[in-house]
Amino acid sequence: MTRTLTVLGIESSCDDTGAALVRHVPGQPGEVLANVVAGQTDLHAAFGGVVPEIAARAHAEKLDLVVEEALARSGLTLRDLDAIAVTAGPGLIGGVLSGVMLAKGLCAATGLPLVGVNHLAGHALTPRLTDGLAFPYLMLLVSGGHCQFLRVDGPEAFTRLGGTIDDAPGEAFDKTAKLLGLPQPGGPSVEQEAKSGDPKRFAFPRPLLDRPGCDLSFSGLKTALMRARDALVAEKGGLTRQDRADLCAGFQAAVSDTLAEKARRALALCPDITAFAVAGGVAANATLRSRLTQVAGDIPFIAPPLALCTDNAAMIAWAGIERFRGGHTDDMTLSARPRWPLDTAAPALIGSGKRGAKA
Repeated sequence: MTRTLTVLGIESSCDDTGAALVRHVPGQPGEVLANVVAGQTDLHAAFGGVVPEIAARAHAEKLDLVVEEALARSGLTLRDLDAIAVTAGPGLIGGVLSGVMLAKGLCAATGLPLVGVNHLAGHALTPRLTDGLAFPYLMLLVSGGHCQFLRVDGPEAFTRLGGTIDDAPGEAFDKTAKLLGLPQPGGPSVEQEAKSGDPKRFAFPRPLLDRPGCDLSFSGLKTALMRARDALVAEKGGLTRQDRADLCAGFQAAVSDTLAEKARRALALCPDITAFAVAGGVAANATLRSRLTQVAGDIPFIAPPLALCTDNAAMIAWAGIERFRGGHTDDMTLSARPRWPLDTAAPALIGSGKRGAKA
């Protein structure tokens, strides 16, 4: 398919309700015509994290509104579209289901093709939207719910080189913020607090660096921070502002060191790649970006704009364009999926929770 395509993307996998219009002229990077995101931070602030039921209700209330706003900003109507792409998983099932049902309704009413998109593929393909990156490339997908190194050979050809066996970095940042009384989302709060901290004061572990491979673990690091906090509280009766800043700086340094070393190993496994890219919400962390840039060395390092690192519908529209150009569409049997690994040939990563494998 070589014609220009304009696609509506819909995203509702966690706590951001998004709609975007993306146009693609063959041979050029994509053009984001409109990208609307309605956040839910205020709705979940009192709970210290995302409450799935509240998130699902908010998606149901806002999805049609963000679609209308995206169309208005782009100056387009549904008649101007070539397809509708929607996140069909993985994610919080209530939110994913809300988006899938809206997309099905729009396609049923307009006759437009429906394209189900893996949310992780949206992140992994973002460098092709922003920079026109050629295959193959190495992607570090690092977010609140996911962390994995992927070799990307095509729009639907992903090889997992390693991933987290327990907490994702973003999840660990959120839990760290909660332990230290910082507001959610935890990533930006911890990063801001760490700016005035001493990263060398606390000897936090660098998990799994003593083992070969690219798998990661952050649960033990979170526990080490909790114990350091408890020791300070027992000694002083509380935390000073400097204590909290030093804890944040030490935690952030440990995460960055771990990801940097694992990135070196992943790069060594991919000598033929065109670039090293990073995406996902944690990719917005400036310290992490700086470390990964150093690791990349002479290999081009690609980090999307901050607005396209966190969950958004532009990446879903783009992934939909990639699938649609390959001749892939879905029908009304498209299902919402809470789990959906990109590399289906890789063995499942073993998690520590009751739900079993994280992948």
